[in-house]
Amino acid sequence: MKKQICKYRYLLCLIMFMILTGITTAFGQSEKFSESIYPVGKLKPIDTVPKLKVGDRAPGFTLPAVSGSKISLSQYVGKNSVVISFVPAAWTPVCSDQWPGYNISKELFDKYDAILLGITVDNIPTLYSWTKQMCSPNEKIWFPVLSDFYPHGAVASKYGVLRSEGVSERALFVINKKGIIVYIDIHDINKRPFLEDLVKALEEANKQ
Repeated sequence: MKKQICKYRYLLCLIMFMILTGITTAFGQSEKFSESIYPVGKLKPIDTVPKLKVGDRAPGFTLPAVSGSKISLSQYVGKNSVVISFVPAAWTPVCSDQWPGYNISKELFDKYDAILLGITVDNIPTLYSWTKQMCSPNEKIWFPVLSDFYPHGAVASKYGVLRSEGVSERALFVINKKGIIVYIDIHDINKRPFLEDLVKALEEANKQ
């Protein structure tokens, strides 16, 4: 019991540290980056009907990554839990806040033997430029950033999160090592998902 309490205290302290200091760190490196963010305005919170549910097998996919390689979901099944983070578009406010937050949270993903796959419908040159400026000069995004550009939004559509305007929902899917979806958060597109909820989902995935 004491061990469990200590673990939750550790996670709470880490999350609070990231909330209090992380976003400042993420954005402090470049005023130019902040000035390049497109002011989207308020959007319809959710615009899709779910296709998948917890307990379903995660649909497979292969997408090009900013790194130049191709990444398949199948290469992680059996080895890692996988978090898929769909975000609507590069160079927009909440997306440019959410992923830098995950970038400084690598320790949490490592703790639960999890890999994060970031997916948008943007093309590779756009994602390259965006992620390059997202971090300070001596840092880089630790997780694969994937382009669902062509066929446009095909993977987002498979997961039931392609909106009518052609971008994805802001959505998180947690997949356990058996390839089964254990957590889904189709979030309000105007808001950043709660890191605490993701941590709990990763903990559950790690038990399975």
